[in-house]
Amino acid sequence: MHIYHGSSPVATYPRVIGHEIAGEIIEIGEGVVDFAIGDHIVMDPVISCGTCYQCRIKRKNVCSKLKVRGVHVDGGYQDFLVLPQKNIYKIPLSLSWEEAIMIEPFTIAEQVCSRAEINKNDIVFVMGAGPVGLSILRMVKLYGATCFISDVFDYKLQIAKQYGADAIINAKEVDVKDEILKLTDSNSATVVIDAVCSERSFEQAISYVCSAGRVIPLGFNKIPSAISQLSITAREIDVRGSRLHNDKFPKVIDYFINGDLQVADMITHRFSFTEIHNAISLIEDPEVYNGKVVLLFNE
Repeated sequence: MHIYHGSSPVATYPRVIGHEIAGEIIEIGEGVVDFAIGDHIVMDPVISCGTCYQCRIKRKNVCSKLKVRGVHVDGGYQDFLVLPQKNIYKIPLSLSWEEAIMIEPFTIAEQVCSRAEINKNDIVFVMGAGPVGLSILRMVKLYGATCFISDVFDYKLQIAKQYGADAIINAKEVDVKDEILKLTDSNSATVVIDAVCSERSFEQAISYVCSAGRVIPLGFNKIPSAISQLSITAREIDVRGSRLHNDKFPKVIDYFINGDLQVADMITHRFSFTEIHNAISLIEDPEVYNGKVVLLFNE
């Protein structure tokens, strides 16, 4: 939505957007191996140089020359797209298109869990129960950790409960910090993931985590947050950014194939590609609950 409205701090214009894409191969170029016409694939939107320091230490998602399809180069909101084979992954024909387009969002959730080094003994607090927060919740539960989640809308929290949240917190009705202390025997969460992504939520995340805990901010907000060095240093808190994903597609595809992630219920609306403006209007209507909204090209 930020890219669409011209408010993204990283996108370049003019731009064909679309970074969560699944499609069918209709033509292949010379030298292509392991793929054939008719294969179903998902697209990895990350484009890295392969030679910079970040790429050499296997952190290509923050490559010094990073480009992302749909952000810096044209993405998938078009009938046909030419891609190098290194940026696609084959998926079984038995996986529906709607399941397939959920793979990329869950690579984001997998990256977050990787950056947080989540284990089954962690108590994770996710701030925000939108599509990103709910994807992270489901991944955290797959890791076997305890997970609390907050939001200001009860209907989102009820969905989070259905997805396995161990506790739901309405940030409008209770003091969130007090509630976390009650739920953790006064220790606080070991991991706090900020999926609200405001300057205020980042400040709150630091206050919600326990000493020696990890805070994972996900936002691109350019407004500075008021966070003292003391609040981090005195409690030896790790603050770790998480961007895109780093080779997470194979693992997430296996989750989908094996049935570890059942995600069809996260898709709430479907539109023909030609109705994209109606889809965007729905997403931005606060009166309408929406999870993931799918654009279909085969209607």
